[in-house]
Parts: sequence; structure tokens; C-alpha cells
Amino acid sequence: MQHLTRFTLAAVTAAMLGFTANAVATEVTASEQALRIAQESLIIDTHIDVPWRLINDWEDVANATKRGDFDYERAVAGGLNAPFMAIYIPSSYEDNGAYTLANHLIDFMEALVYRAPEKFAIPHSVDQLLAQFEQGLMSLPMGMENGAPIEGSFEKLQHFFDRGVRYVTLAHSEDNHISDSSYDIRGTWGGLSPFGKELVVEMNRIGMMIDVSHISDKAFYDVLEITQVPVIATHSSARRFTPGWQRNMNDDMIKALAENDGVIQVTFGSTFVTPQANQHRARINRLAREINERLGEGTEAAQAAIAQMRADNPYPFATLEDVLDHIDHIVELVGINHVGIGSDYDGVGDTLPVGLKDVRTFPNLIQGLLDRGYSEDDIDKILHGNTLRVWRAAEAFAAAQQ
Repeated sequence: MQHLTRFTLAAVTAAMLGFTANAVATEVTASEQALRIAQESLIIDTHIDVPWRLINDWEDVANATKRGDFDYERAVAGGLNAPFMAIYIPSSYEDNGAYTLANHLIDFMEALVYRAPEKFAIPHSVDQLLAQFEQGLMSLPMGMENGAPIEGSFEKLQHFFDRGVRYVTLAHSEDNHISDSSYDIRGTWGGLSPFGKELVVEMNRIGMMIDVSHISDKAFYDVLEITQVPVIATHSSARRFTPGWQRNMNDDMIKALAENDGVIQVTFGSTFVTPQANQHRARINRLAREINERLGEGTEAAQAAIAQMRADNPYPFATLEDVLDHIDHIVELVGINHVGIGSDYDGVGDTLPVGLKDVRTFPNLIQGLLDRGYSEDDIDKILHGNTLRVWRAAEAFAAAQQ
């Protein structure tokens, strides 16, 4: 009962409802049972973009902050105690300072722990994470989003592992020296690069988890052909709800991931969740082009018409229920053992679903799962059990190689 040693349920509820910013959007309406589960259970979120947020807009997240989706106080209120900090490297840093930037972002996380050791710790293993949980600390494991900082070097991979990085998302928004990206139409390698194939073997050997979010379908199947341990999709959802969008995983891929004993961590951004949100930007851009063609680009009439068009077409936020639909679909497809949570808080801007607007709202997610008939054991698997199984499998395989 980690956080309840310091916060009663009443105090936690008050903390949740005491924030004035976006009060309606972030309202927590969970039952006492859901609040209890949130406070007693280990909650692992495999993808939160705090490091990149801080490098662009510094705030002390060890205390309450006015901006962003995460800070210590809100995380405690929501029961979140093991958020993976994403060491995000934009694709523009490929062969352009990626290694230096990654180390700088890790420095940020180490500095955060140094300044608030009574609140935070960085775990290098599952056992360390569990020990930190028992001590009432919030664990900050790290995952590297984009393998660009590896720069073709197994030594650099080992360096990041030694610094606490426990998964690598092989590519991001463009093809890199490791893998093709789901967003990049070039298909540079037709899947993994030759180095990428060697890298999968080396990641298995040292115990680094492989994250298949962001990579192309072909690269995903390349990974599964090579890896000898389960893999994770740290922030992806089901393509069934966003047809044709390769960033999410289709049913065959989810089945293949389950056969690998891996986990897909469902992500929250509305773009990932509903077709309306997924297609919103393209629709707005198309309507703007049509207005410019009709009224003349840059004219006052066109600018006024575009402003009115945007007002008439507000962003179609997904809801908590939509996110639960993704979880239900995955569970119906492959069972309870292959789904987790990877919110992408601080990484998707103002696109988060109604009911899941920041880290305070994990009790809402738990309440939704209870309402849909999930048992507390099932919920524990979603919140942490499935992810820890993959992490332990990576550790065990690496230990056997030694």
C-alpha cells in the first residue's frame, strides 16, 4: 500500500479535485474501490515525455507544476508510481548530435533524483523497482524513444543500458540507421537495416527490451523473426479503430506479438484512439486549401473564412470509453496477458481524451475497467504485471548469456 502510508483516500481525493487548471477536463469520478486499487497497486506507464518537455519548458516536476501532464503531486494523487521517462530524440538528430542529446536528457533525470531523493529513484532492474515501490519512492525507469543515439555502436548501446535505459524504440518519425519508420514512406531498408538486425540480437544479449512502436510493419516482423525474448509496443493502440494508420498495430500484428509473449501498451492520445481525431488535421488542412483556392490565399476574406471553419470544426477529443474499447479489443483478440498502459502524457499535446487528461486520472481508467467487468487481478496485469513479465524475461535471457 505504497502511497496510502502518506495519503489517506480522502486526502488523495481532495488532491485530485483541488487543481483549478482544467478542472472539468481532469475531474476524477472514480469510486472508493478504484481509488484504493490506484493507491495500492503498482502502476507502470511505459511512456511519458517529461524529459523533452523539461528541456523546452523547465519546471520542477518534483513539486506541483502549472503546465504539462505530469508532476509528482499529481502522479501521487493518481497512484502512478513507475512512469518510464522517454529519452526522446527527434529524427533530425540522426547523425547530428543524437548521442549528446540523449545523455543530456538522462542527466536531467539523474538531477531530478539527486534533488529529491526522498521522492524519486531510477531502477536498473525489476527487483530494484519493486524495492523502491516498497520504500514509497516513485521509480523513474527510462526508455529511449528513437535508436539514433546508438550511432551504429554496440558500445553506445551498452553505455545507455549502464545509465539506466531499459528499452529502445528502434526508430521514430523517419527511417534511421536501424529501422524503417511507420511514418516514413521511403521504406529505406524494407524493414530493419543490416545493423538493426544485429542490434536486436545484441539488445537480447544485454537485457535491453525492444520497443516496436513507431517502426514499420515490415520492421516489426523482422524483429519478431530475430528476437529470442518478448518485445513491447510501449505506446501503440489498435489499428482496427484507425484503419490504414500504420502507427497503430493491426490484428495480425497484435496476434504475432502475443505469440511472442509480448505486450502492447495502449496509448491515450486521441489521434491513436478514434478515426475522427486521427483524420482531423488532414480534414482541416483540406478545408483550408479549398478556402484559399476559392478566396485567394492570404486574403482577409480567406483568413476570416479559415478562422470560422476552425471554430466550426473543434478538435474531436476521444473519451475514456474509447480508450477502454482498445483494451477490450486487444483482450478479446489475444487475452489479458498482452496489454498494458503507455499513455504518452506530455508527448501528445492537447489531444488527450476526456477523462484521461493527466496523471491524476488513472483511477478513472481503473473505474472504467471495473465497470466493464475486469477483476482486480486482471487490472493488476494491465497496470504492471504484463510489463514486468517482459522486463523479467529480458533480464533472465541476458543472465543466461553471461
